This record gives sequence, structure tokens and C-alpha cells, in this order.
Amino acid sequence: MIELLVAVLLGIVEGITEFLPVSSTGHLILASELMGYDAAEWAMFNVIIQLGAILAVVVLYWRTFWAVAMGLLKLDPVSLRFVRNLIIAFIPAAILGYLLHDEIEAMLGSPTIVAWALIAGGVAILAIERAVKAGTVHGVAEIPVVRAIGIGVIQCLAMIPGVSRSGATIMGALTLGVERRTAAEFSFFLAIPTMLGATVLELAKKGVDLHGKVGWSEIAVGFAVSFVVALLVIKWFVGIVSKHGFAPFAWYRIGAGAVALAWLALR
Repeated sequence: MIELLVAVLLGIVEGITEFLPVSSTGHLILASELMGYDAAEWAMFNVIIQLGAILAVVVLYWRTFWAVAMGLLKLDPVSLRFVRNLIIAFIPAAILGYLLHDEIEAMLGSPTIVAWALIAGGVAILAIERAVKAGTVHGVAEIPVVRAIGIGVIQCLAMIPGVSRSGATIMGALTLGVERRTAAEFSFFLAIPTMLGATVLELAKKGVDLHGKVGWSEIAVGFAVSFVVALLVIKWFVGIVSKHGFAPFAWYRIGAGAVALAWLALR
């Protein structure tokens, strides 16, 4: 019963934070410290439930994906550019994720790195929000190749736990002249190949390594919860970003990181 409750809580954390620029991985790492459970027992759980959040993107944007799929059959230039941009933005993370897998795994065990990364990321978001002008690129298919590559390279910063994959890609897109809504949606779409690739790599390296009390029932619950919560969060996030920008998330990161550092120092 306790394991199922933890699965629900972690599913909520994953669903809320996967697409917000606050780092889902970082929050799951801090949650493991706060609740005092063995993070190793839940490592595979944390990887697989991310796919629940990813499924939410597919469901919410199914019309977009269907239109792209139909366009590909007709060799429609817009659909081809849409897929091209996702592929080339995904490649840098795929290469570095494979080459630096062990180093990334080592950082995942450090809540202190997460706390500092949350603060640094929050400061970076505030600086970028202040510095960048309104973007001129509207639509994922309209992002030039060089800028898509640049966004993909910047996404690699998220291999440091606490940086945030969505935060890195969105801020990277903004600095490269992409307008807010397109930057957010490109981050959503780019999450699909990136998180699928990360899950496949993790399974290939470790196999389906379920420890002790954490089994498929907990994974199913976490997957379902993260899916439902992500459905709600994505719609809310796009509305907030369109009206108020990213500053609220930056201040949250700074506050959460500071509280985490204080708690880690005092415990």
C-alpha cells in the first residue's frame, strides 16, 4: 500500500514537472531524498513513467501528428521540415547521452547538484527573459536548420540533473529567435524522441531491472497518474507562457533550490 502511494506521488511530480522548465528528474531526485526511500529501487520506475507524460503530448496534439503523417505521404514540404527539425534537434542529445551515460548516472545520485542547478537555471531564465526580443519564427516547421541544431545542442545541458530539458530547449529557442508558443510546443514535440531514446538506452544498459517491492503494478499506477496530470499541465502551461512568460517558473526554481540546499545542509 505504501509503495502504491509513493507511485501516485511520483506520478504527480512527473506529470507536473516534465513539461515545465523546472526539471522533472531533479524533482524526482529531491522527492526520493525527502521521502527517504531507496532511489535505486525506483530508478527504472522513474524512467518508464516519463513515457506516460510523453503520451499526453501525443494525445493532446494528435491532430498535428496526424496532419504531419498525412503530409509525409504526400511529401508535403511543411511536414518534411517539421520532422527534419525534430530529428536534427534530437541527434546531439542522442550522441552525448550514449557517450556520457555513466557520468550522467553518477550525477543523478547528487541532490546537491540538483539544488544548485535549479537556482542557476532560474537566474538564467530571468536573464534570458529580460534580454531576448519577441521571436520572429512561428511554427515548428519554420525553424531554420541551423537554429534547430542549436536548440538540440542547448538541450544537452539538461543532462545535468536539475537543469530541465524543457527549460533548456525553450530558453534555447527563445535566444535563437523563436516565439514563445512555438518554443514551448517544439519542446513538447522534441520530448518524444528524446525521452523514448533515453528509455530505450536505459533498458538496453540495465534491462527491466525491477527491485524488491517496486513492480509492474506501481509502474502502471505511476504511468497512468503522470499521463493524466501531464494532460492538464500542458494546456495550463501554454496559456500561462503566452500571457505571462517564464519568470514565475524562474522564481520557483530559485526558491525551491534555496530551500533544498538549506534542508540538505541541516538534515
